[in-house]
Amino acid sequence: MTKVPLTARGAEQLREELKLLKSIERPKVVEAIATARAHGDLKENAEYHAAKEQQGLMEARIRDIEAKLANAEIIDVTKLPSSGRVVFGSTVRLIAVDDGTEARYQIVGEDEADIKQGLLSIGAPIARALIAKRAGETVEVATPSGTRAYEIAEVKYI
Repeated sequence: MTKVPLTARGAEQLREELKLLKSIERPKVVEAIATARAHGDLKENAEYHAAKEQQGLMEARIRDIEAKLANAEIIDVTKLPSSGRVVFGSTVRLIAVDDGTEARYQIVGEDEADIKQGLLSIGAPIARALIAKRAGETVEVATPSGTRAYEIAEVKYI
């Protein structure tokens, strides 16, 4: 399996979610299964089937998180050399060329991405266009509404 890039914050969030799933959620589901099983006939017991399905989904998420953490390449952006280039973990301030609107994004791993908080997945088209560029350069990004141009106003490693 290939390395999964994560910021230090993203890795910590995954560890916390894993701890929550294993120590709190898993026992709850086991208890729900036991309670439903006590109700009798399992063939027609909707509670039992729902609890078993929830258990399957939760166990899949636990395996997914464990695999990502095992294959994680944790990148501490504060320790990166300030080369001025956009790299994984850097924070970029963009200005749309057509209307002058500003946006600020940090380029993060897929599990950390949350566009509302300004966390942009490394796999997003904008992030791919920004990688290796410097402040002052202009990038063009193909979007569903057409091609947009952005000027990179600032690159920070915070």
